[in-house]
Amino acid sequence: MSFPKYEAYKDSGVEWLGEVPEHWKLMRLRHLILDGAEGIRIGPFGSQLSSEILVEFGYKVYGQENIISQDFSRGHRFITTEKFKELAVYTISPGDLLITMMGTAGRCKTVPENISQGIMDSHLLRMRFQKLVLSKFIETLIDSSVYIEHQIKLNGKGSIMHGLNSSIVKELIMLIPAIEEQSSILKFINHETAQIDALITEQQRLIELLKEKRQAVISHAVTKGLDPTAPMKDSGVEWLGEVPAHWKVGSLGYYSKIDTGATPDRSKPEYWNGNVPWVKTGEVKYEPIFQTEEYVSIEGVNNSATHIAPKGTLLMAMYGQGVTRGRVAVLGINAAYNQACAGISVGPKLKVSFLHDYLMAAYSYIRDDGNETSQMNLSSGYVAKIKVTVPPVEEQVAISNFVGRERDRFDSLISEVTSLAQFLQERRSALISAAVTGKIDVRGWQAPVSPVPTLEAAYG
Repeated sequence: MSFPKYEAYKDSGVEWLGEVPEHWKLMRLRHLILDGAEGIRIGPFGSQLSSEILVEFGYKVYGQENIISQDFSRGHRFITTEKFKELAVYTISPGDLLITMMGTAGRCKTVPENISQGIMDSHLLRMRFQKLVLSKFIETLIDSSVYIEHQIKLNGKGSIMHGLNSSIVKELIMLIPAIEEQSSILKFINHETAQIDALITEQQRLIELLKEKRQAVISHAVTKGLDPTAPMKDSGVEWLGEVPAHWKVGSLGYYSKIDTGATPDRSKPEYWNGNVPWVKTGEVKYEPIFQTEEYVSIEGVNNSATHIAPKGTLLMAMYGQGVTRGRVAVLGINAAYNQACAGISVGPKLKVSFLHDYLMAAYSYIRDDGNETSQMNLSSGYVAKIKVTVPPVEEQVAISNFVGRERDRFDSLISEVTSLAQFLQERRSALISAAVTGKIDVRGWQAPVSPVPTLEAAYG
């Protein structure tokens, strides 16, 4: 869909803005806020709002987490009635514009109606505007990609954390149409972005469904085989259920050799920055490993319990929070590894590619159901006891080839859908920027009227 332009434009005098509608005004933000401290204020610092004064219930303390999440119901910091009265100048009210000052600086949100009474903390800056501007329009302007790129990022201060302050914020250049036009632009943006967001949500759901289907196909292949007519038998393993009758099922340690690595002494500089790749659990991500973040020396290997494993060794991450524990990857190079990894060298009855795919399928079981010790970490002893399916070698090769083709097919579909979602997100950002900088004229825009549902439409 194309949108008209304004009848007349003028040079803004700002390189990154270019030409703007002739009747729009360029103003510094300081000219739009209320006079004095009422117009712009940063939350209380130091002892004014120390952790010691927080209570379990009371008036709420809002922070940048509420702005970043766009959710004012989040948070569990409260102050007493007495402290709330003492800090009343930091109260936030519906219609106030809050902007984050540190870390993810420049994120902003207009305070919605019906929030719990409370104050802001020192990471937030509050703005209250004169009647010639809508706070939601300023929020949309500041949050647009063109403003983030050319004002927020460039003006942010701080060598460690990207930060803003009130002096910087007051000097931001604002492009302001009449208040009625601001309202029209906001209505247009709200409608159009809602349509795009719905499409993006559909794409994200499709990506999740494709990932689930991909995993289901892999799991079925490595636990049930490729022949749907093959006679089945009980595997004796609850999560596996039935497997082809001619397959063997046994402990991983019976069909492979399992070792753990080690970390050379970090106080010995001569043990590090050598020529031997050294793998940590965070690098075990299902993909073949061809390079590592850290390297050790031969001296480091010789003076520690680590060792150099040959290309083709399968590594399993035994430690790690989040998704790390239980993941596997095949070494594409000779490399050493740390004590949080189990190195699995398969015997003649197992193909490493098949085992890799099988352990991917067993991931949830290994993490959640299989750890008999109820500890967060796995152990080499536990890894050795993992039950694996062992089809004939030639069947393992056929299954691995099938899984590889299916994985490529699903990955291609996921990539296409991901690209479409990214395009929609870029389209969303471009549309907002175009509307709030006057590149398109939406004054005459009307939301499409949805057709009234009919019985024919409902029942076909």
